[in-house]
Amino acid sequence: MRTIDFTPLYRSAVGFDRLARQLESAARTSQENGWPPYNIETTGENEYRIEIAVAGFKPDELTIEAKENQLTVTGRKTANDDATAQKTYLHRGLAERDFERRFQLADYVVVSGASLDNGLLAISLKRELPEALKPRRIEIATAAPTAALIEGEAA
Repeated sequence: MRTIDFTPLYRSAVGFDRLARQLESAARTSQENGWPPYNIETTGENEYRIEIAVAGFKPDELTIEAKENQLTVTGRKTANDDATAQKTYLHRGLAERDFERRFQLADYVVVSGASLDNGLLAISLKRELPEALKPRRIEIATAAPTAALIEGEAA
């Protein structure tokens, strides 16, 4: 296991402690198991999609929660003892275990929708910058042109 020491960063930079915490958190979560598998793709300049393979889960067994800058996807299988008791598996390759997957979101990234299709949970994300942070064009004012004065006798 590799660890990164951010102490030199704390000594010479002010205000980057949040970034260092996020990097440490990402290093910890990458050590977790890789289940369920997922993809993160960009679908536009400010749009993203997370696809999670959740075969065997129904929409009512999945929970998506966005709190502050963290997205949490949870899957909890409901106990179905009657159906399980009647089935005899020769090989059980589909994992139907509970899971919790967390994603750290950047500032101003919000969840815009979610869908479940063919065992893939697709979560759409969009970066929505407030008007105050969007680039704006500043008009340059010019002084009114003055009439050319000619030296001479006043009439």
